[in-house]
Amino acid sequence: MKIWHNNRCSKSRCAVQLLEEKHLKFEEYKYLETPPTVKELTDLLTMLDIPAEKLVRKGEPIFKEKFKGKNLSDKEWVKAMVEYPKLIERPILVNNGKAVIGRPPENILEII
Repeated sequence: MKIWHNNRCSKSRCAVQLLEEKHLKFEEYKYLETPPTVKELTDLLTMLDIPAEKLVRKGEPIFKEKFKGKNLSDKEWVKAMVEYPKLIERPILVNNGKAVIGRPPENILEII
């Protein structure tokens, strides 16, 4: 299992705590420190089975400054999230070829 994690996000911390409480082994992927590649993000979107725009955090200042009101393709959104990883929704749990966005954090329990 791998959790896409941002320590500064309360929902992300709650998801990690849920995994720890269940004594599950998992890897933390701190995507702000090591941004994903285009392939990693594309693969994640396939596992989530959502269009790229649904993974974008629209409340982020960078979204409002650079992307609000724009109609981008999936490839363009992926490129934007790779360049500006703060745009990526979190937390995300990946397990056995499936992924789920942990909003609310309890959603991660769906694929454990």
